[in-house]
Amino acid sequence: MNVITLKDCRKALLTALWFMFLTFPILVIKVNTTENQVIWRWQNLVYVGTATCIASLLASIYRHYRDSRGRKREQEHHEGESRSLSLTERFFSTPAISRPVFAAGALFFLVFPLLFSTYQVNIMTTALMYVVLGLGLNIVVGVAGLLNLGYVAFYAVGAYTYALLNMHFGIGFWIALPLGGIMAALFGILLGFPVLRLRGDYLAIVTLGFGEIILVVLKNWGEFSQGPGGISNISRPGFFGVNMAMETALNYQYYLTIAMVVLTIFVINRLQNSRIGRALFALREDEIACQAMGIDKTTVKLTAFALGATWAGLAGVLFAAKNAYINPDSFTFLESAMILCIVVLGGMGSIVGVIIGALILILLPEYLRAFSDYRMLAFGALLVIMMVFRPQGIIANVRRTYHKKDSAS
Repeated sequence: MNVITLKDCRKALLTALWFMFLTFPILVIKVNTTENQVIWRWQNLVYVGTATCIASLLASIYRHYRDSRGRKREQEHHEGESRSLSLTERFFSTPAISRPVFAAGALFFLVFPLLFSTYQVNIMTTALMYVVLGLGLNIVVGVAGLLNLGYVAFYAVGAYTYALLNMHFGIGFWIALPLGGIMAALFGILLGFPVLRLRGDYLAIVTLGFGEIILVVLKNWGEFSQGPGGISNISRPGFFGVNMAMETALNYQYYLTIAMVVLTIFVINRLQNSRIGRALFALREDEIACQAMGIDKTTVKLTAFALGATWAGLAGVLFAAKNAYINPDSFTFLESAMILCIVVLGGMGSIVGVIIGALILILLPEYLRAFSDYRMLAFGALLVIMMVFRPQGIIANVRRTYHKKDSAS
């Protein structure tokens, strides 16, 4: 029974009081510097307290439901009954449902520039770039289990590779695109060698330091990277020398990014089903057992860093071409944190989950601009709620199960 107890009510009240205390300076106090007045918005405090209390009670109901469901599944397991599939597992295991949904989603993205304004197309292009970045980091974090907090460094390497080649040698987008991916892969291998024996927090600290080193170099080595002022007038992607209007060029970049997303999904899906992918999964689950099975840990780790960095480099080239300007402030640690949030929110190891996570985290703050005073507060609250009630992500990665067929007698 999903009954709210007195303990749940007391906890909801305390949670509401705590949130009211935390948000008091932001939502209640407003200083009017023009008239030198302090405006007290007490009604906002009431709204926050009421909403938090209701949300906490709903959370308690959900916890009771989840616990009762877990006990039921455990009982079925003990009784030898087959495990009931979750909603996500049923969706992906039923092609009659999943295929039309994926087809409708693909059609929506294909006709998106025809239905919405150039502003919306620009935002969606940025979101799709983060889809590529999230899928690239998913190889390292979600598949191989290697926590990387300096992933934005490879993003910067790809962007600056194209910007510098274009500025000094006039190299265009199509030639620079693979070069940016290759250069980022080399930096991924360069990072991978010193951290071969590290895992967990120690690996995260080293990768974080690597990202900050790249940022400091870009800011201070002015003769090489043009310093904090950045590089401007970067050539946009061309199409056989055709001069395109601004709106047409924006739509062209949108479809280029769509093509990059499709290529990324195809490659990563094939990777997960390959021998290398199974080695990466084995490394994530148990490094010692992985080595005992004869898998070369060094090669697998370097492969994971190189593959993840390659997609960051490709996305960096797209970013530089889209904006026609880059500077070091575009590649701070906050970008790495955002990409990691995309992977964790979507579901580590899940391709569809990472895509949904990227679209939510990039599009939601833009579409909440109407609530400019509270949009980041709502954005943060959504992340907290998601991590509390769905820690495995929006779409959890389902482990493959293998069943031995009974031989016919």
